[in-house]
Amino acid sequence: MLAIPLDINNIKAIVFDLDNTLVSSNMDFQWLRQKIGCPLDEDLLSYVEALPCSKESAIAQQLILDHELNDAQHSSPMPGCLELLRYIEHNQLHTAIVTRNCIEATQQKLTLNQLNIERVICREHFPPKPAPDSLIALANEWGLQASEVLYVGDYLYDLQAALNALMPSCLVSHGHDYHFSQHASVVVEHLSDLCLLFEQTLQPQTSV
Repeated sequence: MLAIPLDINNIKAIVFDLDNTLVSSNMDFQWLRQKIGCPLDEDLLSYVEALPCSKESAIAQQLILDHELNDAQHSSPMPGCLELLRYIEHNQLHTAIVTRNCIEATQQKLTLNQLNIERVICREHFPPKPAPDSLIALANEWGLQASEVLYVGDYLYDLQAALNALMPSCLVSHGHDYHFSQHASVVVEHLSDLCLLFEQTLQPQTSV
């Protein structure tokens, strides 16, 4: 899997993942998998959706929802989040959130952390990542080419979704050395580093 090359001078929109990208999250997916019986090599949401018993599926979905809502009450902005959002607003770039979270938990996190992002796409709206549908829809909505949209996230699904949409991607590593980091167009430790990268790249060149 190769990353789409990033040309910062060409970027007109920045789209974000939510959990551990814009706001903190302590979702215990290992615990959820154990409770639901989802194997480690299967996507949790896809596994629950494919459960043959509707009652079992409903119980699993409620377990995930309850865990998401509890997680939402303890979230806080990630380092550089507010700084980068101010930069985006000041420079009139398009922005949105594409998350695998449910609508209710997502809205709670945005309200609690006072994040005013108008365009928010959750798993109820489009097939969840790594499906590219939501990213493609945003580019079409804004009238942009895929190369003009940067998707920012902290996990492999984010990089896969961007690649599937033919978009450049940014991995926020939080200081971790992920085995999938080579699949990102650019890797930064925190969102503040991405903001600095934009500021340094796009700053006017002074004549000598």
